[in-house]
Amino acid sequence: MTEITEVPSPFCGIGTDDLAIHIDGVSLKVTANGCAVNSPAFELPIVDTAPRVAGQAVDLATAVAKAAELLRNTQQPVIGGCATDVNGMRALLALADKVGAVADTGNFNIARRNLLAMQDAGWMNTTLAEIKNRCDLLLIIGTVPEGFAPRFFERYLWTEDAMYLSDTSVREVIYLGKTPCGDASTSPSGKKAQALACADAELPDVVAVLSALIKKQPLQAQSVGGITVDDLQAVAEKLRTAKYSVVLWGAGTLAYDHAELTVQTICNIVKDINLQGTRCSGFPLGGKEGDQTANQVCGWTTGYPARVNFAKGYPEYDPFLYDSHTMLTNGEADALLWVQAFNANAKPPLTELPSIILGRSGMSFDKEPDVFIPVGTPGIDHAGHAYRLDNVVAIRLKKLRDSGLPSTAEVLHAIEQAL
Repeated sequence: MTEITEVPSPFCGIGTDDLAIHIDGVSLKVTANGCAVNSPAFELPIVDTAPRVAGQAVDLATAVAKAAELLRNTQQPVIGGCATDVNGMRALLALADKVGAVADTGNFNIARRNLLAMQDAGWMNTTLAEIKNRCDLLLIIGTVPEGFAPRFFERYLWTEDAMYLSDTSVREVIYLGKTPCGDASTSPSGKKAQALACADAELPDVVAVLSALIKKQPLQAQSVGGITVDDLQAVAEKLRTAKYSVVLWGAGTLAYDHAELTVQTICNIVKDINLQGTRCSGFPLGGKEGDQTANQVCGWTTGYPARVNFAKGYPEYDPFLYDSHTMLTNGEADALLWVQAFNANAKPPLTELPSIILGRSGMSFDKEPDVFIPVGTPGIDHAGHAYRLDNVVAIRLKKLRDSGLPSTAEVLHAIEQAL
């Protein structure tokens, strides 16, 4: 039995790196600095150790050979999920290039809301370190950071070691759209966050009105979405007078049509504040379980985010056409390879096509795949690298135990070689 401290997490997205993990054989227990996201993810027991073909246990070589057989001579296979570390994603793209597959992350339709806005007009965004060191006003639009990453406020707002603020408890937090859950957003001095709540469907109009107020455009409405224009005017004034404000949003919670337009309006608010003589930055909250890693590796490999088709012999990007779920539903694919090394509850899409699943031990299925290979989790079963949600830090993940499970990269390389 051992205990390892300063353990980095690949699960929460915000780069938590101070966990203490008690290790007893292959069993893990978070003993310090855990949270509702990290603790269950680290403590998930191993229940699958052997690959399966047609539901029957086999050795790894047999499973790899069967996977290669299913992929050989396919016309348009799909590789989905893409939830792995840097080396796993490199191997995934190499295999996609070999077989002419689409590579598509499991949450790309959420990331697309940000990507469309960024690709169309650009944005001015910051990092977690800058939030920690400089932010004096945090405006949260349409999401709840403590629900996404329970230790967000503890790690990046209510710290004692900000470089440019002597007292971080004076920071101001405003929620627009949602309301706080719990007390994580309450400052150490007891100051609660301000909340201006509205229905999700009203958020585009509320953000548009805030944008108009920042531009000092005339408005005749007295309220929007149940929020008074006077209250939104006060928010606009606080953004103008802050030394370093940050506007945070979560694309995953903007669950309505054309949400990318709301993201673009938020990005324009940030730009307009900077034109008025003070500093303001945006911060998109999202991307964990390998999403950012997949897009980063695909970006430096192909020049595109991870919705790329290699069928023509070169990478072709289309954020709508190469939606793996749509392709499977519409009969546009002839095989599925699903990669999910982090989350045993993230099931692959249900399909009658030949299916190969590389998943975390304990994954259950609505329909047993043709091939299931349990793989090790980066940061637990093997060392690796995973990108933090702000895309500027590649977290060095530790190996904590000897489970005997192969890494995603090892399995994908073996399948490529078998072809």
